[in-house]
Amino acid sequence: MITADSPADTTTRFDSQVSRPRAWFAFAMIFLLMMSDYVDRQIIVSLFPHLKQEWGLSDKQLGALVSVISVVVAVGSIPVALLADRFGRVKSIFVMATVWSLATISCMFARSYGQLFAARAVVGLGETGYGSVGAALINALFPKRLHATLLGAFFAASSVGAVLGVVLGGIIAEHWGWRAAFGAVGFPGLVMALLFLLVPDYKNVIVKMKPALKSADTKAYVFRMLSTLSRGKTMLLVCIAGSFQLIVVSTMWSWVPSYLNRYHGMSVATAAKYAGVLVLCGALGAVFWGHVADRMARRRSANKLLLLVGTTTATASLFIFAFAVSLPPAVQFPLILLGGFMMTCTVGVSVSAVLDVTHPGLRSTGGAVHAFAINLFGLAVGPFITGIMSDVWSLQTAMALIPAAGFLSAFFYWRASRTYEADAAAVAADFEAVNG
Repeated sequence: MITADSPADTTTRFDSQVSRPRAWFAFAMIFLLMMSDYVDRQIIVSLFPHLKQEWGLSDKQLGALVSVISVVVAVGSIPVALLADRFGRVKSIFVMATVWSLATISCMFARSYGQLFAARAVVGLGETGYGSVGAALINALFPKRLHATLLGAFFAASSVGAVLGVVLGGIIAEHWGWRAAFGAVGFPGLVMALLFLLVPDYKNVIVKMKPALKSADTKAYVFRMLSTLSRGKTMLLVCIAGSFQLIVVSTMWSWVPSYLNRYHGMSVATAAKYAGVLVLCGALGAVFWGHVADRMARRRSANKLLLLVGTTTATASLFIFAFAVSLPPAVQFPLILLGGFMMTCTVGVSVSAVLDVTHPGLRSTGGAVHAFAINLFGLAVGPFITGIMSDVWSLQTAMALIPAAGFLSAFFYWRASRTYEADAAAVAADFEAVNG
C-alpha cells in the first residue's frame, strides 16, 4: 500500500515467499491469460476481409478496430495499476479477464460497425493494466537473474495468443462465419479467469515518501508519489524507445494477413496461417532475446539496452528491404519471418529495465507507465496510421515506410543505456534508506 507516515516494515520483502511449484503455477496462469488477452485482441485482423465485404469498411476503419483497444488500455493502465498495487494483483486480474472475455463474446452480436467498435473498446477496458500487473507478479515471485527471460516469455505469450487469434479467426470464419469466431475464443477466457484465483499474490510493500507527506492535498500527494516512482531519465527514454518499436510490431501483426490476401492472392484462412507463422516467430524471438539480454547483463547491466540498439536497427532494415524491393514470395516471406523473429526483441527487456528503475512498492504502477506509453504511442498508432497510408497510397507502400520507426527506437535505447545503471542504483539506495 502507499502511506505517508507508516513505520518502516523490516519484514516485508519483494523476495518470493511461495514454493517453487506455486511460483511456476502462477507463471503458467499468467502466461495463459496473456495468451487469452491477445487472442481476443488480435482475432479481429483475420476477419478484416469479411468485415470489409459485409459492411464496406475502409482500411482506416478496420485499423481503428485494433487501435481502439490500445488507446483504452493506455488511458486506464496507470489508474488500474495503482488500484492493483493497493488492493491486490490477483483479484484485479480476475476482474480484468472476466470483463475482456465477456466483451469479446458480445462482439458476436454486433449489428453495425459502431456496435462492434464499442464492444472492442470494452475489450480494451478489461485488458487495461494486465501486462503491467502480470509483470509485477513475475518480478516478485522469481529471482532477478530470470527476470528478462521470464518477462520475455510472458510477453511472448502475446505473440502466441496473436497467432491463435489470427489462425482460429480465419478458420472459424471460413466455416461458420465471423461472428462465431468471437464466441469460440471468449468463453475459454472466463474459465481461465476463475482458475487465476488460485494464484498466490505477494504482500503489499509500504512506500515511504521523503519527506513525509502530511498534507491532505491530493495534487501534492500525487506529485510526491510520482517522484517516488522512479529516478532519472531512463524510464522515459525506455518508454519512448519501446513505443517506436511497437509501432512496427503492431503494423506487422495487424496487416500482414491482408497484405498476403491482396498481393499474393491467398485465401483468408491461408493468409491467416502464414501470418500466424510470423507471429509465432515473434514469440520465439521474445524469449530468445530476453535470454540473450540476461546473459549480456551479467557482465554489465546496461548491455541489455545496447543489445536492443542493434536488434531494432536490424529489424527496421529487414522489413524495409522486404516490402520496398520487388522480391519473389520465396525470398520475401523468409525475410519477413526473420524480421518477425527480431521485432519482439524489446518486449521483455524493456519491462525489466523499467522495473529496475521503479520503486519496489510501485512496480505495477511503473509497469503501467510503460504500458501506457507503448499502447497509446505504439500499439495504437501502427494499425491506424498504416490504414490511413494504405487508403492514400497503398498497403505495400505503408508496410515499407512504417518500419523506419525502428531506427528511432534504436536511438532512444542508446540514450537510455547511458543513464540506466545510475538510475537503478539510485532507486535501490532510496528503498534501502527509507524502508530499512
